[in-house]
Amino acid sequence: MKGARATAVELAALHVDRPDPASSLVRACRAALSRRCSVGLTLAADAALAQRVSLAAVGPLAGRGETLQINLGEGPCVQSLSRLAPVLAPDLDDTDVTGAWPVFAAQARADGIRAVFAIPVVGARPAVPQPGLVLSLYRDRPGDLPEADLRTARTHVLAAELLLLAAPVPGEDSAADAWLLPTDAVVHQATGMISYRHALTTGQALALLRSHAHLRGTDLTDLAHAIVHRGLRLPDPPPPDPAGP
Repeated sequence: MKGARATAVELAALHVDRPDPASSLVRACRAALSRRCSVGLTLAADAALAQRVSLAAVGPLAGRGETLQINLGEGPCVQSLSRLAPVLAPDLDDTDVTGAWPVFAAQARADGIRAVFAIPVVGARPAVPQPGLVLSLYRDRPGDLPEADLRTARTHVLAAELLLLAAPVPGEDSAADAWLLPTDAVVHQATGMISYRHALTTGQALALLRSHAHLRGTDLTDLAHAIVHRGLRLPDPPPPDPAGP
């Protein structure tokens, strides 16, 4: 019986020459699952998903689930990347599971997502933070993920890691765009503008951007686009309390 790594190598070889290898692999993962799930794949530079690329979203729930986690900076994908361990949430009504990300859970339920399973590439934690891959499965009904499907997801995220390592350097080949160029670069531009205008750190600027996106009920990328391209200015944040906490 072949091990997961050997199977992942074979999977990567099947998809490496496809025009969009990430989406091709994610579609294959979805087809291989015994229980129907939508599947998302995220490449993130940090556990807060402040810098990320959404590589693929296949199925009716994946796009919204991926966007919610990026907009809110919380969710099972964020927690999985932070812990470098799978996060399995078979029922988003279970507050014992969703306590670390209640806003995501509430909004995901409103969008018809009832269960989420986030599986990262698991290895030794590096001394210097490195980009991480997380494959997320979204279901429209509660229920545990069968062990066979968990193995399938792990194998496909390993294959995604191999495909990423094989990707050409940006500028050498347009195929690199699907893997390495951020689709939401406007978010980083907006964060930089907010940081400059309000004399904030980039972390504080991103938090301010997220809070206003939440208050306005809009996606983070849409708000960032308005700031960068339409001259929108956010109100100044309240000054810190001199008395402290």
